[in-house]
Amino acid sequence: MYALIDGNNFYVSCERAFRPSLRGLPVVVLSNNDGCAIARSDEAKALGIKMGQPYFEFRHLEETAGLVCLSANFELYGELSDRMMSLAAGLGPLQEIYSIDESFIGDLGGIRDLTDRARAIRSRIYRWTSLLTCVGLAPTKTLAKLCNHVAKDAERKPGSYPAEFGQVCNWAEMTDATRQDILRRTSAGDVWGVGRRIAKQLAEQGIMTAWDLTRIPAIQARNEWSVVLERTVRELQGMSCISLEQAPAPKKQIACTRSFGHSITTLPPLIEAVSEFATRAAEKLRQGQQRAGALQVFAHTSPFRPGPRFYKSATIQLQPPSSDTKVLVGAAVAGLRSIYEPGYQLAKVGVMLLDLGSMAVEQGQLLFDAPCGTRDQSPLMEVLDRINGRWGKATVHVGSTGDAEKVVSNWRMKQERRTPRYTTVLAEVPIARA
Repeated sequence: MYALIDGNNFYVSCERAFRPSLRGLPVVVLSNNDGCAIARSDEAKALGIKMGQPYFEFRHLEETAGLVCLSANFELYGELSDRMMSLAAGLGPLQEIYSIDESFIGDLGGIRDLTDRARAIRSRIYRWTSLLTCVGLAPTKTLAKLCNHVAKDAERKPGSYPAEFGQVCNWAEMTDATRQDILRRTSAGDVWGVGRRIAKQLAEQGIMTAWDLTRIPAIQARNEWSVVLERTVRELQGMSCISLEQAPAPKKQIACTRSFGHSITTLPPLIEAVSEFATRAAEKLRQGQQRAGALQVFAHTSPFRPGPRFYKSATIQLQPPSSDTKVLVGAAVAGLRSIYEPGYQLAKVGVMLLDLGSMAVEQGQLLFDAPCGTRDQSPLMEVLDRINGRWGKATVHVGSTGDAEKVVSNWRMKQERRTPRYTTVLAEVPIARA
């Protein structure tokens, strides 16, 4: 048996956890630079706001419908996600963190009163974090995803599914007739593993619902579509084909890139930007116990603004491969200097780490290839990560990243509506007064 625990409108729930006054109001969380909607409360969905819809198309609802729009506060969301996942792990012995708000729990076959236990875990998550969740329980991961979908819609869309399946839905406790009814109520496009393109192709052959999908032979799904759809069909039929991934696969590349709040034309703010992006990429690299053999830096103008176009990139080979922040920042700055040309209104720069390898493997190569006098800076980087993990991101940083609190350049994202980072920045921790 598997469980899928999923946060409801997760980013909005994180905002409401520290601002209860937002409950019951239509709330939207905006993407980087406040560009478009990336999370919506149920009340905002009722206003017709779509996922990914540009902010300028619905900003008038702030005055006419009381809509509250907030800048993304990813530092807060990540911290609350860690808390939610640690509590969700109490449901069973194995856990796969699938995304920032979703977690699979496996090996639940021997647990008695599983539905009651799932409700207790859900209640604990709400009591300790104020985050609302739903739980789907089933013998396969695809059916667990489906049950989670049922648990959400049964509560927020009355009539879409039987009300008794709201919040927690257990496939094992349903009768065959109820399971068939659930599958008939679910469109094929809502099944995990069926994308929009495949759903359209299925509809052209009269396969409209999840029930229709379970009726096609698995070999037909493979021959006419793909092995992925074959696995989906078999999982809907109750055959477990997708195992729990307790350890994420090693990354093949790491990218850190962002659009600017305003166009940049001079070199100093660009150096600050690529220095910070290389720093963030280096931290991710060390978290995965990897080293990079090459680094690519790029810069370009906006395709949507008038004026001359610019797109250039540079790739720097790292010999030996490194996870040292100083080395990676130095390479990124050198690459930027080599491609920079004045006179262009640059809208975006980015850093990509390529040719990633295991740190354990590369350590031997480092000792062999490093020129005489080169020191291994791994202990220093470990100390750096511990300090920043304890006292907050960028407490200790490379000087070329500038000062985030006193920066005078305008390369950083527009976050005019960001709420405080209540759990990670000491100066922004809320104070309770009697």
